[in-house]
Amino acid sequence: MRRTRGTRRAITALAIAAAAAMAAPGVVSAEPIPAVPAIPQDVPIDALASLAPAILGAAAGPMDIAEGPQAALVEQLKLLQQSPALPEQLKSTLDRIIKFLDGSGGGGPEIPPSDGPVISQFLYPTIGRGCISDTADSVGTALAVAGPAKLPPPGPAAGQAGFVFTALGTKTVADTQGDKLTVTWLNIDNRKTLTQPLTNASKINPDGPATLSAIADTGPGRVLAVVSGSLTTQAADAAPRTCTFLPTVGMFSVA
Repeated sequence: MRRTRGTRRAITALAIAAAAAMAAPGVVSAEPIPAVPAIPQDVPIDALASLAPAILGAAAGPMDIAEGPQAALVEQLKLLQQSPALPEQLKSTLDRIIKFLDGSGGGGPEIPPSDGPVISQFLYPTIGRGCISDTADSVGTALAVAGPAKLPPPGPAAGQAGFVFTALGTKTVADTQGDKLTVTWLNIDNRKTLTQPLTNASKINPDGPATLSAIADTGPGRVLAVVSGSLTTQAADAAPRTCTFLPTVGMFSVA
């Protein structure tokens, strides 16, 4: 059966909502050391990851929400929200995504009061095939920290965001990286966008697990981001091991 553009957007919208509903709480306030997430066997991580470019592509449409891909995506979300079969948690998640995309209410999870940095977990954990050994995969977690904050070092300033990616269960990051792990981000409000590498410059978790980070000049506004690519780890007395992580999507706001 041939899929129309509208059908693809509907699938994308539902995948975003399902991913957000399955993820751990979207925003916490603590140091950026993510706990090991549980990934149920029936969660279609590969399918969700394949939709990441479509999500970013829809958001990259015209700035005016009344026109272009964003408007169509929001309309599909609203239609899905009206389905009586959807659980309340999923409807609530759809509402947050709609508000995030159209700017009507900020969107995103509620931020608990705290003096620590506000950490936005990406919508779902990802998988690095064969990242620990030939028969063991790594769960990858990505998060964003809106500035001003002290983490990740040297700390994002106001109008900036810090990104941290951790490959759980792996050894230390190798000095030489082959294919880069990157973050592609898009500020929906000011239309700034960039793809930049995540690096080991901040020396987070020097003894492992492998952790890479970057600081981005996003400017204030609502930001969508996709982390994907490869990283190389180096265990003592062993050859370097390079593995590729499936894309994962994050959304947050920068002041």
